[in-house]
Amino acid sequence: MHSQQFTAEPSSNGPVEGDVPELWSPASGADRAPLTFDVIIAGCGPTGAMLAAELRLHDVRVLVVEKETEPASFVRIVSLHIRSNELMAMRGLLERILQHGRQRPVGGIFAAIPKPAPKSLDSAHTYLLGIPQPAIEHLLEEHAIELGAQVRRGRAVAGFEQDDEGVTVELSDGEQLRSRYLIGCDGARSTVRKLLGVGFPGEPSRTDTLMGEMKVGVPQEEIAAKVTEISKTHKRFWLRPFGEGVYSVVVPAAGVRDRAEPPTLEDFQQQLRTIAGTDFGVHSPRWLSRFGDATRLAERYRVGRVLLAGDAAHIHPPIGGQGLNLGVQDAFNLGWKLAAQIRGWAPETLLDTYQAERHPVAEDVLDNTRAQMELTSTEPGPQAVRRLLTELMDFDEVNRHLIEKITAIGIRYDFGAGPDLLGRRMHDIDVKQGHLYGLLHRGRGLLLDRTERLTVGGWSDRVDYLADPTAVLDVPCVLLRPDGHVAWIGDDQQDLDDHLSRWFGKPAT
Repeated sequence: MHSQQFTAEPSSNGPVEGDVPELWSPASGADRAPLTFDVIIAGCGPTGAMLAAELRLHDVRVLVVEKETEPASFVRIVSLHIRSNELMAMRGLLERILQHGRQRPVGGIFAAIPKPAPKSLDSAHTYLLGIPQPAIEHLLEEHAIELGAQVRRGRAVAGFEQDDEGVTVELSDGEQLRSRYLIGCDGARSTVRKLLGVGFPGEPSRTDTLMGEMKVGVPQEEIAAKVTEISKTHKRFWLRPFGEGVYSVVVPAAGVRDRAEPPTLEDFQQQLRTIAGTDFGVHSPRWLSRFGDATRLAERYRVGRVLLAGDAAHIHPPIGGQGLNLGVQDAFNLGWKLAAQIRGWAPETLLDTYQAERHPVAEDVLDNTRAQMELTSTEPGPQAVRRLLTELMDFDEVNRHLIEKITAIGIRYDFGAGPDLLGRRMHDIDVKQGHLYGLLHRGRGLLLDRTERLTVGGWSDRVDYLADPTAVLDVPCVLLRPDGHVAWIGDDQQDLDDHLSRWFGKPAT
């Protein structure tokens, strides 16, 4: 039996890239423990928690291991973009999440160029949802646990061996477990990725920025005037009020001693004085961090029974706020496909489409963040390009294209030739039962049939059916995947059956 063995002494402060450490040798052959789980997920951030929940919708046995003993306590605000809001609505989570967030327009998010939101974006959720990071992480972990996922904190993946039947995983406390698959959702310094030996090419960080939330000691009018003046040349500089005297503070960093060490309040004060001539009396920080503009993409998202998702697969500057969203959307793409593989009905190449679809999306995100970072440079050339792009964004088509790119509603997967809607996500149209997304809570496929003549037949155990001639849709019928992307458009039963087989395997007998 063919097997691969991997082990490590992982360090949370290690570099993003590293050598594969010495191998270990767990029990093998007849001595190997029986399968305990279908999937073990390393990392319980938003990507890992969302993936666990998606798998549990299909009764997959899931264990999530998280090296941190407690959830993050710092109150960093992150943004859910339009597509992520849609996905949360598809699983019945959005109303719960909205209670913890604040909605704001989507304008001005590309390179912080101040333009209004495009008119008539094709979504029912055309807003950014600012939410404390601990809140979204808690809500998604709670959702996964409610669906039956197990979460063990204070443990991390220390090594693993994969073979033709599964993966033997050794945890940091020495326990060994067997699962069918292992998923690395363990962040930019992913132990799983390093142990796999998957390349993580890209560019190291060249530009560093301090980011935090803290109180200030001067009037808001004074801050606003100074920020307006400084931001004419320094695009990575702002102080934005949250209320109650708390501000989001972003300021370029002159140099970084050790990126693994968080910055201090004194670092912020020094950089603010350097850039603005005053430190604004900042005090009482909620949290402090620094980020660079390192940009890297894993060469492969899958090696046998081990896969990567989220920051373990891609890192990029946080400009535009795409990181969390990209990882959560990875989870939505992967979850139903991996579940299909485990449940036994996946077409032969279905799991391969995870990399085929998501790797190009990550490439595009990396490129647009590279471009945005260039546009924040104080050099004359990038500033000239920024002024030109600012003019071009007065055209609605340009502004719309960039916002749809950042918020991921412009994604079109390559499903072959067909109408423009093919491969795109379906927005939340009105149907006779209310709203389309309300029919997708179970993570199954859906045939929406305006002709009332078609059937899902032997696929009814994994695809739902709605006959609705009144549906607000300008095509006869659509077949939706569990992630809401349009897999087929038409009105012919045989053609539909061919596409049901392509995406949902052989019909039940």
